[in-house]
Amino acid sequence: MHDIPKTFRLSDEQRIDWLRLIRSQNVGPRTFRALVNHFGGARAALEALPGLARRGGAASPKICSREEAEREIGAASRRGFALVAMGEADYPQRLAMIDDAPPLISLRGNAAVLTTPIIAIVGSRNASAAGIKITQILVAGLSEAGFAIASGLARGIDAAAHRTSAQSGSIAVLAGGQDKIYPAEHESLLESLLPSGAAISEMPLGWEPRARDFPRRNRLISGLALGVVIVEAAKRSGSLITARLAAEQGREVFAVPGSPLDPRAEGTNGLIKQGATPVTEAADIISVVEPIMRRPPLPSADGEFAEPEPATEPEANERARVLGLLSPAPVSIDDLVRLSNSSPRVVRMVLLELEIAGRLERHGGGLVSLI
Repeated sequence: MHDIPKTFRLSDEQRIDWLRLIRSQNVGPRTFRALVNHFGGARAALEALPGLARRGGAASPKICSREEAEREIGAASRRGFALVAMGEADYPQRLAMIDDAPPLISLRGNAAVLTTPIIAIVGSRNASAAGIKITQILVAGLSEAGFAIASGLARGIDAAAHRTSAQSGSIAVLAGGQDKIYPAEHESLLESLLPSGAAISEMPLGWEPRARDFPRRNRLISGLALGVVIVEAAKRSGSLITARLAAEQGREVFAVPGSPLDPRAEGTNGLIKQGATPVTEAADIISVVEPIMRRPPLPSADGEFAEPEPATEPEANERARVLGLLSPAPVSIDDLVRLSNSSPRVVRMVLLELEIAGRLERHGGGLVSLI
């Protein structure tokens, strides 16, 4: 692995190639990284996609065309926001540390807010007056201490967090495209954040958010932040997904305790039982994250790609051995290498073939499974 310098910036041609690759069928953030690591660049990876899919047992996936990528870049420019690549100066440093960081994000507003320490605050859409009040108190204290606030622009707790931090630094993480705000009634709220805050999305313009896009969005909310505060969450709340993702990403998890008689406190009280830090004032959060802020920065994924590997095709028996070890149950790539008696290069190539064919899913922690 080699580090791209801090002054790294994609050329216009590279940005088109990166966008084409991440917008192509069956290519997500983890697959993008695996492809670029294997082939040494997005353009070489694009050229390899049809052959990979064929060897994985499927027809060629839909590959984003150059014209489509140029249209998206042009539309973004006309609307006044940028497509920022992992490793570039405006890409959030902590977000780049997660293993499924999006290679490109669309960014609107004041990019400087992404360089400040960030705390995420999420919670119930059906918030109580007390929940909104404690959110306002926490956000006011965090903002005064120099923290920006990230949330998901939802009704209830999210909206209260954004409104309270609108002047001091608020980051809205969108589940849809930058032109498809959800809920639509929060478009004016979003506009009010942009002079001192920002909106980010990994989805293309025109993308209407679907139910499955919200959990995917939640990993970005937690990934941006030093820690995530949950204010009011029922037992099966989406906010608990954010808390789980935060813990998996090594982020601090905080929860505001509530009455055992209030269903909206069932999730947060449960988090505290599981080890989340209870919060009643901003100082509770600051005392936990300040030592983290003093640590040297962790190595991040920003712009780190391996040297390209020799593009040799696995033998049929090698492919069969790896495929025979896979099932719908997630298994580690290290175990596949060990049990198949194959080289890591061969295993990675077989997994790419299956993935581009739409037959494999990558999970966190280096796990993969058949779909």
